[in-house]
Amino acid sequence: MEPRLASFRTCRSSLHASLQGELAVHNAIVTPEGDRIRWVELPGADAPRVYLHGLGSTSPAYFAATAVHPLLAGRRSLLLDMLGHGHSDRPETFSYTLEAHADAVAEAMTAAGAEGAEVIAHSMGGAVAIVLAARHPRLVSRPRPGGRQPRPAA
Repeated sequence: MEPRLASFRTCRSSLHASLQGELAVHNAIVTPEGDRIRWVELPGADAPRVYLHGLGSTSPAYFAATAVHPLLAGRRSLLLDMLGHGHSDRPETFSYTLEAHADAVAEAMTAAGAEGAEVIAHSMGGAVAIVLAARHPRLVSRPRPGGRQPRPAA
């Protein structure tokens, strides 16, 4: 089994009790070369939330506890790994600029039907979220960039 997919299964196992088996792994081709972004999706109602990690991180590992916190749970949530990170592909020909990341995330969000999303982001993901909102305004209702992991009040 591919190591990145095995890691998804580990993440799935660790969240299984909180999510009652409703965790789903998805992917979308986001470049002309066929590179894929992967994300963990939590079911829910209302407008979706998209979570974008910082440099060297992965959204399922970084944002899982936040996404299932009782104050935030219930919304459709996509814990997305940008290209070159986490469980997504690591293409050698991708430019890895903020604009390229924003466009790739936009492709994944479009494939997921996640228009009008609240984008919660950390560090580099915050910069990508701002560029994403500027370049693809129909996809982003509210960018929420931050420099540290959000911790909802108990």
